[in-house]
Amino acid sequence: MKKILLSFLATGLLFSSFGQNDYKKRPALGINFILNDFKTASLLRTSGISNVVTSKQWKHTKDMAAGIGINYIQGLTNNIDFEAGISSSFLDYPVPGKVSDGNTHLLLEGVATANLKLLSDKYWVSPYLTGGVGISKYKGYYGALIPVGIGLQVNLFDEAFLLINSQYRIPITENGAYHLYHSFGIAGNIGKKKEVVIPPPPPPPVVEAPKDRDGDGVLDVDDKCPDVKGLASLQGCPDRDGDGIADAEDKCPDVAGLAKYNGCPIPDTDGDGINDELDKCPKEKGFARYQGCPIPDKDKDGVNDEEDKCPNEAGPASNYGCPVIAQAVIDKINYAAKNIFFATGSAKLLPKSFKSLNDVVKILGDDATLKLDIDGHTDSQGKPDKNQTLSENRANAVKAYLVSKGVDASKLFAAGHGQDMPVADNKTAAGRAKNRRVEMKARNY
Repeated sequence: MKKILLSFLATGLLFSSFGQNDYKKRPALGINFILNDFKTASLLRTSGISNVVTSKQWKHTKDMAAGIGINYIQGLTNNIDFEAGISSSFLDYPVPGKVSDGNTHLLLEGVATANLKLLSDKYWVSPYLTGGVGISKYKGYYGALIPVGIGLQVNLFDEAFLLINSQYRIPITENGAYHLYHSFGIAGNIGKKKEVVIPPPPPPPVVEAPKDRDGDGVLDVDDKCPDVKGLASLQGCPDRDGDGIADAEDKCPDVAGLAKYNGCPIPDTDGDGINDELDKCPKEKGFARYQGCPIPDKDKDGVNDEEDKCPNEAGPASNYGCPVIAQAVIDKINYAAKNIFFATGSAKLLPKSFKSLNDVVKILGDDATLKLDIDGHTDSQGKPDKNQTLSENRANAVKAYLVSKGVDASKLFAAGHGQDMPVADNKTAAGRAKNRRVEMKARNY
C-alpha cells in the first residue's frame, strides 16, 4: 500500500511541475452512475490479476450492484484536482465474519481523492490516476477505506467534464470488504470564470543614444578597447596577425599562433621540423615517419633498424648489424666447398662429395640463423651459354642434396655464374681446375 501511495504522489508532483496556472479547474458539481463489483475483487485477491485476465473470470454488469453518486471537484494545480463524493446503492454487502440475511440494504460511501491528471484541462481528453481516503456505512456497520484507481476526463468546452472512473476500494477496518467501484458521470463548473486583468504597460524609458568613439562598430559599453579600432569578435580590440587573439594578450602579435601558446605558433624544441604537439621525442631531432623520434636501434649495436638486417640481435655494421659468424664455421664451409666433385661435364654429384656436404648440413642444423649462398662456376672451355646452364645445375644439385638431408630450402640460395668469374688463368689446366668450382658462403642476414 505504501508503494501505491508513493507512486501516486511522485506522479502528481511530476506532472504538476509542468503546469501553468491558466488551466486550473474551477469548482464543479457532478452526478454519476455507479457499479459496485465485489465478486471480481474477491477473485483478484484469491487468484491474482493475471489468472483473472487470462481465464476471463471477471464479472459482467449483471453481477454488479448499481447506484448513484454526486461529487464536488476543484483544481489544486493544473494537473491535480481535489474531488469529494458520496454514493449510494442497494446491495447485499459481504461484511467479513457476518452471516448475510439474504436481503439488500443501503450502502453509503463517501470519499475524498486527489486526481492526478496526465494532461491539464487545456486538452479535451486527459487520463488520470486517483487515490485518497473514504468511509462507508452499511446497516449498523461503519468502516474506512482507501480508493485507488484510474480514470478518463473529457473536456466539454471548458464548462463541463465527462468523467469515467474505475477504483479498487481497499478496506482498512474489519467491517469493510474489498470491491471494485466503477462510475460514469458528468460534472459542470459553478461560479463565474475569473477574468484576468492585464495592467497597461509602463511608458518606455528615455534611452540615450549609444556611443562608439573608435568607430569600429562595437559600442563603447561593450568595447574593451574603446579608443582603438578592433574586431567585434574580440570585443572591439585589434588583432594584427589574425589569429583570433587580441594584440594586448598576444605574445607574438605579428605571427599567427594558438591561445594555448599565448598567441605564438606551436614550438619545435629540437628543430627537426616536427612541432612539439606531434613530436614524441620533442628534445631529440628525429623524422616524421618516427613521429619526431630518431631512427630506432632496438639491439643498441650502433646500426639503426632501417639498415640493420638483424634488428633484434647486436652485430657490427660490417655484417649489416648481424652477429659475426665464427671463423671456424666459415673455414669448415670453405673446406667443404673445395671437396665438392661432379662427373665430368655433368651436374651429377660424386659420392666423395657427400661427407663434406653432410658436415655443412650439421653446421646449418646447429645454428638456425644461418643461410647459405651456393654459387656455381665453370672454366672457359665450351660455349658460354652451356657453361652458364652447367653452373646453375651444379649449384642446384648441391642445394637439392642439402634439402634432401633436412635443410630448409628457404635458407638456401643457389645461383650459377658460368665462366664469368674466374679465380685463375683459364689458359692452363691447373687454372681451369680452380675455376671449375662451387662456392658456399654462410650469412645470417
